[in-house]
Amino acid sequence: MTFPKGFIWGAAASAYQIEGGAFEDGRGLSVWDMMCRREKAIWRNQSGEVTCDHYHRWRRDVALMKRIGLKAYRLSISWPRVLPEGVGEVNRKGLGFYQRLIDALLAAGIQPYVNLFHWDFPYALYGRGGWLNRDSADWFADYARVMVAALGDRVRQWMTMNEPQCFIGLGHRDGVHAPGDRLSWTKVLRAAHHALLAHGKAVQAIRATAKLKPIVGFPPVGIVKIPATQRKQDVEAARRATFEHAHRTVWSNTWFTDPVFLGRYPADGLKAFGRCAPAVRSGDMETISQELDYCGLNIYHGVPVRSRRGGWEEVPPAVGEPLTAFRWTVTPEALYWGPKFFYERYRKPILITENGMSNVDWIGLDGKVHDPQRIDFLGRYLRQCLRASRDGVPVLGYFHWSILDNFEWADGYKERFGLVYVDYPTQRRIPKDSAFWYSQVIRSNGAILT
Repeated sequence: MTFPKGFIWGAAASAYQIEGGAFEDGRGLSVWDMMCRREKAIWRNQSGEVTCDHYHRWRRDVALMKRIGLKAYRLSISWPRVLPEGVGEVNRKGLGFYQRLIDALLAAGIQPYVNLFHWDFPYALYGRGGWLNRDSADWFADYARVMVAALGDRVRQWMTMNEPQCFIGLGHRDGVHAPGDRLSWTKVLRAAHHALLAHGKAVQAIRATAKLKPIVGFPPVGIVKIPATQRKQDVEAARRATFEHAHRTVWSNTWFTDPVFLGRYPADGLKAFGRCAPAVRSGDMETISQELDYCGLNIYHGVPVRSRRGGWEEVPPAVGEPLTAFRWTVTPEALYWGPKFFYERYRKPILITENGMSNVDWIGLDGKVHDPQRIDFLGRYLRQCLRASRDGVPVLGYFHWSILDNFEWADGYKERFGLVYVDYPTQRRIPKDSAFWYSQVIRSNGAILT
């Protein structure tokens, strides 16, 4: 048994996490450049100033992707590399980098999936209010228009913004990600509303500007609750828990996906936030809920729940439960129940836009990087993804996070998610055992999993 014909096998990365070249060729500052200047904001005071130096080594990296056999690569654009002030004059050197990268990917037979925003908001626009300024929606739409005008004759696959739960919640509520703010709920939800509005206006800009008929998606965090047993009541409890928004939190599916796919905020979320809920102007929800081609999901783990007195409760973790190096639980069923529940609710094809694990990797005495835990992890999760596909969920593809070890935001270089090991002092790339294993998965379209 294999995945459907045409299943998309890919890997992903983001601009700030791999590019480096932070102050070269006219690139403007991002909020992450400024966050990394804060004392002790990042593990060991590290930064993305150089990271994987992909800005200079992209040709070799594309060759590595081809060697692994990737059919697709999900990249993000550095907004301030193309528009140093966030709006206005285009930096031709920055734009040229992405044009050359796209051409190289296509020449290698790798389909580019371009994500417009993966958290590196232009610092110049942050100084003008950032996402708290309603004009941010138009700034983002203008930026989208620039990118699609430049790449839309070669790129068909577009995504708007990665994981709004993270850049809003971690960046504007908890203050542990850029821009490092700790705002009131009123301001957090205003920023979130403007980001959603920006998503909708960007979709409009993509469809109006692209020369090739675009395929457009939205990749939020997939917060998945999984049933503790196969009993009907536990399955229903998990479904309910996945989409419930009963208290004030940004770690919600429905607060971000209901507006995008259903054109409304969830009623229980509005009740929970009360007076803090954003002011919605006439036409806002129609703009936010532009027609999309699929629902992207970034899924790494799930939380087991069970039915309890007509509701649900989390199942306490087992003693000694398996954990990744990031101390995230290993719950492969999340890649079954997540796609299933989201498809049932929104009736859109599902694309797994991120999945993977941080592992304790190093170069062995034989000069190779052995990561059996990652191979086992991926095998378990992909089997569950295949199970979802067999059960009628239209799963379009799978993107491993990530292609390279990279800068893991506030955790610096402590975590290694890559299929390819990066020796940062020398910038040497070493494909891990998991990269060769993933090559076999791709070649067999998943047949080696069964």
